[in-house]
Amino acid sequence: MEKEIYIIENNSELGAGTRGASLGISALKISALNAGSSFFKENPTHAIETYNELLLEKNLTPEAIRIDGIQKVYQNISNQVKLTLKENKFPLVLASDHSSAGGTIAGIRGALPNKKLGVVWIDAHGDLHSPYTSPTGNVHGMPLATALNEDNIPNKIKEVDEKTKQTWENLKNLEGITPKILPEDLVFFGVRDTEQPEDKLRKRLGIKNFTVEECREKGIKSSVVETLDLLSNCDILYISFDVDSMDCNLVSYGTGTPVPNGFTPGEAEDIIKELLQSEKVICFEMVEINPTLDNKQNKMADTAFEILENIFPLFKTQTV
Repeated sequence: MEKEIYIIENNSELGAGTRGASLGISALKISALNAGSSFFKENPTHAIETYNELLLEKNLTPEAIRIDGIQKVYQNISNQVKLTLKENKFPLVLASDHSSAGGTIAGIRGALPNKKLGVVWIDAHGDLHSPYTSPTGNVHGMPLATALNEDNIPNKIKEVDEKTKQTWENLKNLEGITPKILPEDLVFFGVRDTEQPEDKLRKRLGIKNFTVEECREKGIKSSVVETLDLLSNCDILYISFDVDSMDCNLVSYGTGTPVPNGFTPGEAEDIIKELLQSEKVICFEMVEINPTLDNKQNKMADTAFEILENIFPLFKTQTV
């Protein structure tokens, strides 16, 4: 019996450092239309409430920009992911910026609190910062720290005000489960643009990163087999795919923080397809398309949609 796919749209761009990510899902839909695809018509969709109007107001939390609004987004995405899983459906999360992935993880744990969760993070960035270590204060660089319950105080570079501290604690404790994942249950693919506090934290926690070069040397299939072995003690898996994991010079600059020397679209697709051979995968997320930054018209969205449509049939085979 095929599993029903439920698309969850999150158009919040509160966590990004540049504007325009809230248009990313619309860009995907334009790509679908141009491809003659009925993808978005055939699959039920729910758009969560966002708070992008806060972008017009003065930010009062520079260490974690607009974290008060992001807390609401976290709760909304968590609630919808949790509901989708409890209805035995497969949540396909399409998000603007990567900050809310912490809410996705919270929703998975809230729905399945007794299941051990593994996370595969396909991204150019580690997203391990906290308000204490982030040089920019952009929360899309912090979602994994919320899931790991990690402030990284030994490597802090600044002090944090009380309001930000409390809201940060709320993010980490969403669904009443903390930490939501363990370091040994997190695997990176393609991470290559990080700051020193993240590097020191990743080394201390022993988080495995399959670099682009390593994947090419070992082969995609071998790298994924090793990943699934590393996560063999996990009951369920979540894949988070940031389009900036792909080479910006090869694809386009249509993402918030483009980084060269990444995966080709074919390599990214193959990684996801190989991961989806595991029936443990119960949620997939795609993030960070920004058409306002695209130097090749809508190339990033076109590329991302082609990957999405190609991997989509494999979602239906997943079980909880």
